[in-house]
Amino acid sequence: MKARQIIDTYVQFFEHRDHKRIPMSPLVPDNDPTTLFTSSGMQPLIPYLLGEEHSSGKRLVNVQNAFRAVDIDEVGNNRHTTFFRMLGNWSLGDYFKKEQLPWVFAFLTKDLGLDPKKLFVSVFNGYQQIPKDEESILLWKELFRAANIEAKEGERIFPYGVEKNWWSRSGTPDKMPTGEPGGPDSEVFYDFGEALGLHEKSSWRNEKCHINCDCGRFWEIGNSVFMQYQKQENGTFKQLPKQNVDFGGGLERFIGVTENQPDMFQTSLFSPTIAVIAELTEKRYENAEHRKAMQIVADHFGGSMFMIAAGVTPSNKEQGYILRRLIRRSLDHLWTLKNAVTVTPILETITQQYKETDPDLVEKFESISLTILEEEQIYKRTLSHAKKLIEKDISNPDRQIDKVKKEKDSQQEGTAHNDLPGIKLGDELMGTVEISADTAFKAISSYGLSPTQLKSLGYTFNNQELAEKIKEHQYLSRQGAQQKFSGGLADHKERTIMGHTATHLLQQALREVLGNIVHQTGSNITTERLRFDFNFERKLTDEELQRVERIVNDKITSNLPVHFEMLPLKTAKAIGAIGLFDEKYQNKVKVYFIGGSGKEGDHKAYSKEFCGGPHVDFTIQIKSFRIKRQEKIGANQQRIYAIVDSP
Repeated sequence: MKARQIIDTYVQFFEHRDHKRIPMSPLVPDNDPTTLFTSSGMQPLIPYLLGEEHSSGKRLVNVQNAFRAVDIDEVGNNRHTTFFRMLGNWSLGDYFKKEQLPWVFAFLTKDLGLDPKKLFVSVFNGYQQIPKDEESILLWKELFRAANIEAKEGERIFPYGVEKNWWSRSGTPDKMPTGEPGGPDSEVFYDFGEALGLHEKSSWRNEKCHINCDCGRFWEIGNSVFMQYQKQENGTFKQLPKQNVDFGGGLERFIGVTENQPDMFQTSLFSPTIAVIAELTEKRYENAEHRKAMQIVADHFGGSMFMIAAGVTPSNKEQGYILRRLIRRSLDHLWTLKNAVTVTPILETITQQYKETDPDLVEKFESISLTILEEEQIYKRTLSHAKKLIEKDISNPDRQIDKVKKEKDSQQEGTAHNDLPGIKLGDELMGTVEISADTAFKAISSYGLSPTQLKSLGYTFNNQELAEKIKEHQYLSRQGAQQKFSGGLADHKERTIMGHTATHLLQQALREVLGNIVHQTGSNITTERLRFDFNFERKLTDEELQRVERIVNDKITSNLPVHFEMLPLKTAKAIGAIGLFDEKYQNKVKVYFIGGSGKEGDHKAYSKEFCGGPHVDFTIQIKSFRIKRQEKIGANQQRIYAIVDSP
């Protein structure tokens, strides 16, 4: 079955069961600085799974485009992709297991026509005082029995622990904070059978094959999450008064199993792209030596096109960094197959495959292809600059390592050190040069290259030493990133606190100039500067920036009082308080007011925001506010950098 047919069949199946189809959320989330991309159909619905009422009711269905950056390194086998479409249905306190599991089974076996003998399921095996999911086991046994299949535990129904069959936002039950909901899930797997020999060919061949084995014989095609428990202060769990269902099924995997094709890249969705890559590179996909590179090229270029259609442009930050990494990794592997390959026919083929389900790719093809071609030229220049940096570094006597060796046979000897052959820049194929880990890290941090890309340029280095330097750098980066999830403050120094209060004034000034559609999507505040992210379709004009800056400075010189109150959430919303992530707040919230009398109960303030603080006592303490620059950071996402001056 083709993608369009499966989507229509799925949506109609649940619409006939009183579900309302809801729109697809953007690939780049509008108001969630904790994540770069929408990575599941459930992600935009978390507030409703936690109790907020949805305008479309209690039964929902949709298809959601998703991207998982964590899967980039997983691509290169028979079933993993970074970009995918998730088909989902939800019950918000309505139906539960006895409706959900029979519906899933009916959709798979009747509407998709899958042989029930090829289906296997996993269930929750219990954890401490949380019991084993016996209800799901009994339901599955009845469903298979109706299909004349005896479903025994350990043979067709497999119980697993919290690592495999438990869902919460925080992971396993022991990691869940007090008050967080979670619950067991039940996954459905499709068995491509022993005859293909997938297990015998894999690195898992010395272990017993089972449904969660990574050999590729079994594909997980759907997962029903039953959110039925809430963690208590004493670490125990109680039943939620309203229990929810969250189902997700991968469209690409549905295509594979309906075609009984164990290699996703040979399904009707991907095989035309693979065929074009094979033709352009004069390599055969059947040759295992070239297969992984072709899979990566097909997946990464596809994911890149969807990112660009969503408004992302290549950069060294956030979504732009992931896009740049995808495009460059695509080119790396394309160039290992054959140098000087034009990418346009690949992009055209991908667009044709998605035109019926994602017409955006057709409408925006010119700008998408131009973005990728421009990034290709930038990457070639980057590789050239990186080579010059390294050559300059190793020519410095103070930077020399004990041994610098150039191999004579550049291509074959170089390949022995690399998992990618050398990349040609111009007509010359570079030889292999041994460099220090310091020099390698300098090139990586300066030009955003990976160790593999350095090797492909013809350089070798001590992998362990470089890994330690990268690990140290990542640790420091994570420390900085944590600021983003703790109110955006790097510390509680006086100047940082002033910048924090200034962001409240900035947000209200932006709303005053651009309208109340503006809201904060992220911030990062240090003693040196403040960074404020917000939703808006375009960059501000110079006149708008000047007006915003003038408003903020007027409020500073007006010496407005700053105070907070603990208010019921409903009251805070009723008085117009704004802020990020309502779902993280409980019954009472802390609201900071800038302006008014400064007395408790006076809600006639200039700015009212949910916030944990800290803040200055009076705005005059900020002294002045200056916008330094602005930049576009994604689809309908802007960023302002500014500084404050202390008295």
